[in-house]
Amino acid sequence: MKQILIIYALIFLIFCGKMTPKIDQGTGEAKRQEIELNEVNLTDTTVNFLWRDLKYDSIQNQTSSTIFLNEEYIKSITPQEKAALGYVATFIGNECRWDGKANEDRSNLDCKIISALGLGYQCSENHLGFLRKWFATDEQVLSKLEACPTIPNTATVQNTFDEIVIATKGNSISVYFKASGVNLREEESWNWSETVYFSATTDNLNLVKKDRSEVSREKFEMSE
Repeated sequence: MKQILIIYALIFLIFCGKMTPKIDQGTGEAKRQEIELNEVNLTDTTVNFLWRDLKYDSIQNQTSSTIFLNEEYIKSITPQEKAALGYVATFIGNECRWDGKANEDRSNLDCKIISALGLGYQCSENHLGFLRKWFATDEQVLSKLEACPTIPNTATVQNTFDEIVIATKGNSISVYFKASGVNLREEESWNWSETVYFSATTDNLNLVKKDRSEVSREKFEMSE
């Protein structure tokens, strides 16, 4: 009887071995290969992308604080870096001006960063289509893009960049920036700093997290 039980046990083990789902191993291997194919190894860099400096306007005969961009960096920017900067720049003013008179659908707002990245007008199909492609797997980003703002630099309430530094390493991209804002009606100004972290593959970008400082606010008086 004991020998019969042993024989049955051996048959059972052999049967289970034959029934092992090898297709799962294949699927697992396929997934691993797919991940490897999608992995990206970006060049380790830290770049000052945007800064402010004084610029003289001969037409208006005055000097004002102006945004400057790293044009050499833009020439060699990767699509992943372009998507990261494009996303961050979508929601903060960067010398946005109407191209002529504002259209009724507000579709002709020319923003300095968005234009320099080759994405056309703010909130255009060119602009949003590019970001939706790169953030196709990030539902939160896609949802936020639905509320793309069109705020010119003449608005009573607005934010603007003072500095942007972009850093890449391996498959990670971080965009650090300083920004400031103003409410002319309430005579109030504010400023803060923030770092936005992204993870990248060969064809996708995902927002990982944001680290934001406290917002510093102060009152001012408009000169007459």
